[in-house]
Parts: sequence; structure tokens; C-alpha cells
Amino acid sequence: MTTEQESKSLALSPSPRKKVTITFFVIFAMVLFMASMGLLKKTQLAGMARASHAYKTPPVAVTSMAVEAQIWYPVLQAVGSLSAAQGVMLSADLPGIVYKTPLGPGGTMVHKGDLLVQLDTRQEEAQLRSAEAKCVLAKSTFDRTMNLSEKSVVAKATLDDARAQYDSALGALEEIKVMIRRKTLYAPFDGMLGIGLINEGQYLQSGAPIVPLNLLDVLSVNFSLPQQNFSELHAGQAIRVKAEGVPHKTFEGTITGINSELDAVTRNIGVSGSIKNEDMLLRGGMFVTVEVLLPPKKNVIAVPETAINYAPYGDSVFVIESLKKGNEVPYLGVREQPVTLGTAQGDQVEIIRGLKVGDTIVTSGVFKLRPGCPVKINNTVQPENDLEPKTVDS
Repeated sequence: MTTEQESKSLALSPSPRKKVTITFFVIFAMVLFMASMGLLKKTQLAGMARASHAYKTPPVAVTSMAVEAQIWYPVLQAVGSLSAAQGVMLSADLPGIVYKTPLGPGGTMVHKGDLLVQLDTRQEEAQLRSAEAKCVLAKSTFDRTMNLSEKSVVAKATLDDARAQYDSALGALEEIKVMIRRKTLYAPFDGMLGIGLINEGQYLQSGAPIVPLNLLDVLSVNFSLPQQNFSELHAGQAIRVKAEGVPHKTFEGTITGINSELDAVTRNIGVSGSIKNEDMLLRGGMFVTVEVLLPPKKNVIAVPETAINYAPYGDSVFVIESLKKGNEVPYLGVREQPVTLGTAQGDQVEIIRGLKVGDTIVTSGVFKLRPGCPVKINNTVQPENDLEPKTVDS
């Protein structure tokens, strides 16, 4: 029974040659399938490549300008404060009661010699009359004694005593006059009065403040500049001053003094200047901005700040020119140009190296660009490009 079953099993199993044939056909089918898939993929990639090659990036709208040489008028900027060129706080010289004070309201203009305050001098005036009488008597006595001395009627000692009495009377008279003058306050110079601090009938101690008086036709301006600007400063140099609260007005002046040493903490040099205040628009103590005018710089290449592509690895601008890729038609594109920046003034930045006169650059929209990118120029709206931009009050 077993032998018969084995015979049937051998008869049903394929021969070795048949196994090889089946394996060959299976491998061939797999290779053919893989080759078909590869050909299909290659065809798809080729189509994509043709489509990508045929696709053109749409141009980016930008604004542009041609680089030109300029003349710059550089300035050194600082903040400072104003003070009167001549100003005092008038005070009482001697104690006393305010008898009369023709002080006007704050802002009154006075002239040198105008009466400002009169203290009570009735007692001194009575003493003055007494001293004048004694002086007259001493003068008469001295004159009589001199006549008698010339006739050798009185001794020379008597004449000396009469002369001393007369000189003493004159001194007492002058002393009382001086006390009266010290209790009478006059304007020491032309200027503008501040707000008075006293009233009639008020008792004043010696040295008590009465009213400020300032000469405002010319004001002093005090400011500081960094150490690196010291060599650019000199007496007589022109300055411009602007004050908050006085819009659209610039005051001209000059540097009058430069400190002999720098501040040991800030390393700044103190500078003082003088400006005219003909319209009386300025006051002492005002906060101001100061511009020190420097010699003009010629042939400056400058671009708007919006044209600079700032980057950690170096700053650059985009130059517009005609570009061509292979056998394609030339197109208007951009080339990234590294630049070395100088100082800034207003809306502009100086280009020390990297650009030349005549180059056309992108002035806005640089953040959208890359080297070789096609562009379309639209200068309908230009970015700010002013050396002295004006602020707009909100």
C-alpha cells in the first residue's frame, strides 16, 4: 500500500526542468513589471521637468532709483538746555518793610535804572535831615575857624579839630545816603522780570529773594557731545537750535566755548553756545535739540534706508539690470550687491563701497527678492528719501 502511494506522489510532482522554467517566467514577469514602472516614472519626471522649465516666475513689483552723487551737509546732534545770557535773582540787601513795589506781572520788560522795590526809609530820611543840618553847621564852623587861623587868632589844633568835625559830618551824611540807596532796588540791566515774590507791607530779611530778572535778547545753550566728536568742534562754529513748544522755528547761533576737560563718567565734552532770541519765543530752562554744522561732504553716494538689505553676514542692495539665462530671452532682474555702509542722515544711508554713480537699485520691496529674480518697476509711490525729514504732529 505504501509503495503504491509513493508511486502516485512521484507521478504528480513536477520535474526539475519544469521547476526551472516556472521560476524563469516568474522572474521575467517581475523584471518586466519593474521596467514598465521605471519607464512610466521616467516619463512622468521628464514631463514635470519640461513643465518646470517652461514655467517662468512672475516679476516682483518694486520701486527703483538711479544712484547719484550728492552734497551732504552733516551735523552733530545733541540735546541741551537754555539759560539767560545774563540773569539774576534780585534780593534784599538790607532788612526792612516793603513800602512801594511797582513790579508788573511776570514778563514785564524793564530798563536799566527802573525802580523795582522801595523799602521803608522814613527813619533813614529823618536821620538824613539831621545829618545834613550837622554837616552845614560843621561846614560853617570849619570856614570860620579857617578865617581866624589865617589871622593867627586860633591855634592850628583848633583848625584841625574843625576840619575833622566837618569830615565826620560828611561821612555820617554819606553813610545815611548809602543806607537809603541800599533799601531802594533798581533794575541793574535791561531785561524781563519774572513773577514777583513779595507784596507791599511785607517784612524782608536781608538776602530775601524778590524777583528774577533775565536778559532774553541773547540766550546761552549748553549741551554735550561724545569724545569722538571733540576734534570737529571749534569756537565760532555755527549751530541750529530747535525747541519743543516752538514748532517750525529754527534759531541760529554759534559755539562760544568748549570745556577744558571731559566728563570722567560719560566721556562727553561740554559745549556752550549763544543764540539770538529776537522774537522772545524762548526762555531759560527750555529743553532743546542742537545741531552743530560741519563742513559739507561732496560726491556722497547715498540710498534710502529702505533699499538696504540688512543681514548678519553683510549688508547689500539689489541692483536692477538686464539678465539672461542660457539661450533664453534677456529679462529685467536683480543682482545682489554687497555694500559697506557709512553714516546715516535723515532717511538716507551713505554707501562707502559697493555702488557707483549710474547704478539702478531697488528702493523698496527688497525683502521679496532673491538674486536673479525678475522685477517690474513701479515708481508711482516712492519711499521716504529726505535728508531732513519733517515729523508730522498727530
